[in-house]
This record gives sequence, structure tokens and C-alpha cells, in this order.
Amino acid sequence: MAPASSQPARSFLSRFLDFVEWGGNKLPHPAVLFAVFALSVVVGSAVLSAAGIVAVHPTTGAEIRAVNLLSAEGLRRIITSLVQNFAGFAPLGTVLVAMLGVAVAEGAGLLSALIRMVVLSAPKRLITLIVVFAGIMSNAASEAGYVILIPLAAVIFHAVGRHPLAGLAAAFAGVSGGYSANLVLGTVDPLLAGITQEAARIIDPAYTVNPASNYYFLAVSTFLLTALGTWVTEKIVEPRLGRYEGDAKPEAMDRLKPEEKRGLWWAAAVSAVFIGLILWGLLPDGGALRDPKHNDILHSTFLTGIVAFIFAGFLLPGIVYGVVTRSIRSEGDVIGFMSKAMGTLAGYIVLVFFAAQFVAFFSWTNVGLITAINGAQFLKSVGLTGIPLFLSFIAVSALLNLLMASASAKWAVMAPVFVPMFMLLGYTPELTQVAYRVGDSTTNIITPMMSYFALIVAFAQKYRKDAGLGTLTAIMLPYTVVFFVGWALLLLVWMWMGLPVGPGAGLLLPGSN
Repeated sequence: MAPASSQPARSFLSRFLDFVEWGGNKLPHPAVLFAVFALSVVVGSAVLSAAGIVAVHPTTGAEIRAVNLLSAEGLRRIITSLVQNFAGFAPLGTVLVAMLGVAVAEGAGLLSALIRMVVLSAPKRLITLIVVFAGIMSNAASEAGYVILIPLAAVIFHAVGRHPLAGLAAAFAGVSGGYSANLVLGTVDPLLAGITQEAARIIDPAYTVNPASNYYFLAVSTFLLTALGTWVTEKIVEPRLGRYEGDAKPEAMDRLKPEEKRGLWWAAAVSAVFIGLILWGLLPDGGALRDPKHNDILHSTFLTGIVAFIFAGFLLPGIVYGVVTRSIRSEGDVIGFMSKAMGTLAGYIVLVFFAAQFVAFFSWTNVGLITAINGAQFLKSVGLTGIPLFLSFIAVSALLNLLMASASAKWAVMAPVFVPMFMLLGYTPELTQVAYRVGDSTTNIITPMMSYFALIVAFAQKYRKDAGLGTLTAIMLPYTVVFFVGWALLLLVWMWMGLPVGPGAGLLLPGSN
């Protein structure tokens, strides 16, 4: 009789994720994928046009036909619009401008000091809650949470006698599992809003989506996910990990230096003045930041120009902090931080070029509109609306995230189909966007396609040398399940109560029942 294997049987989850990783590694670069998608749209438009695919617009009664981009007229449009498609792609400018400000705050050390202050000043009994909350809030600071908070959380847990991987997991759950939730607007908000707006204009060419359109729901989600993440860490993850008996020794806590504390005080003062100026322009009747035509806040200069305020909101305190701590000694340092950030976005800019062509081509062919009309009619015929519809959509978003982790890249593909489709069913683009964000965020922490997943595995190996994909997935899976169920239920309750998901962003379009 053959001796039993000393290796424990691999779980179905580990085998499945190994398959996903293998399959994902076989896919070409996302930029190449978008180039293929764009080419497929051009070729497909000729096929659909020849097949006589047609739909009747439910509002205007107009007959919508597929447009052939392989025709002489279509090719001329492709050639002459190539640059404009790229330069006019809404998410590109918003991300670049916002990142310029974030880069200065991050490069000067402000974001690192702020995160350390919040976490290190917490009472021991509140450490888990503060770590998860800080992780969620760090999303406004781009990659700072991944590279600063996650390893720091493991150090903190280890220093207070708790399992370091539990701290790593709590921070990772907040930073990545709660990616879309926050109490402040970040770079992802204008990015997704721009994609949603372009998709909504397939139906309504005048429709606008402001970056704060999901703020109410996501602000409440911050507290829900903080509570859920704390509960999962202390009731499921930490008991399963048990007492840490590895070789790593606790590290001395790196508390804030006097100059860092002075820098934070000065940065806080500048931020307070900046916020005060914004309120001075918004709150008084006829304020300079209100909408000059209707004198309201909904269409105010502040909300429509939110990217500029995100830029300044990070830039000004970042410069002040850097000057006080002497991490900024000249204007050259500021430009250097910005230049470095633009360098890290080079891959994103290349991806956007091809994504912009795909989005434009898809819109020109009318395929998205025809699919939306026919898809909406099908959903109506089978009665899949309301709660079942949104639960299905959230689940689809979560599953797709296992294979394609970029929130903006997926949304650039999904939005042109689902936003118009849901609009024809009577739901606002803002509600569709927030449902997508719920599904997209919850599986970030278990997909190897997420760009920082390998880095988190490396952090885990500091405390458990044999840690790998299955190790991290097994630790993070409870967060995914609990976040998915809890967050989806919050959205359904939100819809049942008829609450707006953000400023001026209701659930139903005017005239819908």
C-alpha cells in the first residue's frame, strides 16, 4: 500500500484560484485587450450592419441601426478622430490632475505621517477598528494604503502581542475590500463618473454625472465596512490564525518625530483655511462657488470642478508639510514628486489610449444602444427588475473582478452596455455605478489579478515563510463573503427607502415608476 502523502489535500478554493491565476496570466496586457476589443467592434459593426440588426428607441420611436465602421465614411471617422478620442476621454484628465496633488502630499511624507498618527494613537482595544477605518480612508491617497498602512498594521499587531497576519488582513480588507467607500472624494470618483457619463450619453447626450454622485451611499458604507471588517478580524480571522509562533521579532514602533508633528499641525491649519474658503464660497446665498445661473450647490462650481479642489486639497498641505519637515527644500522637489507620479501612470496612459478608441467605436456603431434596448426589453419580459436585477449585476461585477481587477478598465467595458440598459429600465446611471462599485470592491482581496496582490503575499511571507496565494486567499475570503452580503443588503435597503445615492443622484430617472 502506497504511503499517504504528507501534503494536505488542496481545497477546491485553492485549486480554483490557481486556475484563475493560470488563465489570467495567459491573457495579454490590458492595453492589448482593448486594442483587440476596438478592432473587434470595427469588424463586428460591418457584420451587424450587413445582418440588418435594428432596434426601436422606446422614447423617440426612432429606428436604430448598426453603423458600419468598415465603410469609407466609418474609416474616415476613425482616422480623423483618433487623437480627439484619446485627448477627450473624460477619465484621463481628471486622474492626471488629481494625481499631481496627491503626488506632492505623498512624496513630502504627509500621507505616511497622517496614517501613522491615526493608527498609532489608537487605544489597544480599538486598534482593529482604527486599522480597518484607516485602510478605507487611505483610498483617497491612491497607493499609500498598500505600501504604508498594510505592512505597518502587521507591525502594530505584532508589537502588541497579536498575530501580525491579522493586522495585515484587517488593513488589506479596508484598503482594497472597501476600495470604493470613503468619507472624502478620491481620484477614483471622477474617474468612474467620467466613464459613466460617457455611457449615459448614449441615451441622453446632455446627461452629466458629477464625481460626488455616489457620496451619500459610500460615506455610510465606510462605517458599515469598518464594523464588518472589525468583526471578521476579531471573530473569524484572528481565532483561526491563533497565537503567532513564527521567527519574526516585534519591531520598535516608529512614532512621529517632532518635526513630523509640527508639519502635521501646519498642514492641518492650511487644510482648515482651505475648507473654510470652500464653505465661504458655497454656504452664503450668491457665493462664488455656487451655480451662477441657479444659485444652487447641486450644479455648483465646487461639484463640477471637484478635481481642481482634490488637486489643491492635497497639494497645499503637502507643500506646507514638506517645507516644515524639510522634505521639500525647493520648488524642484515639488516638480520631482509630480514627475515621478506621472511616470508611474505611464502604463495607465497607454491603456487609456486604446480604451478611449474602444469606447468611441462602440458608441459610434450603435451596438451599445441596440444591445441596451433589446436587453432592457428582455429583462422586462422575464420580470428581472428591482432587487433581483441589482443583485445579479453586483454578482456579475464581483465575478468579473476575479479575472480583470482594474476598476476603471472593467467599467469602461461594462458601462456602455449596462448604464444605457438600466436607464431604459428607469434607473439612474449613478445607481448603476454604485452597484458596480459594491461588486467590484468586494473581491479585490481574493483575486491575484489585483496589481498589489503579489506585494501583499510578500508582506505575509515576512511572518510566514511558506505563505502563498492560497494562504492569503484563505485569510481574506471571509472578508469577501461578509462584505459582499452586508454591502449588497445595505444597497437593497437604500433602494427600498428611496434614498439618493449622492447629491442630485436619485434612484429613478424622471418619469419612471
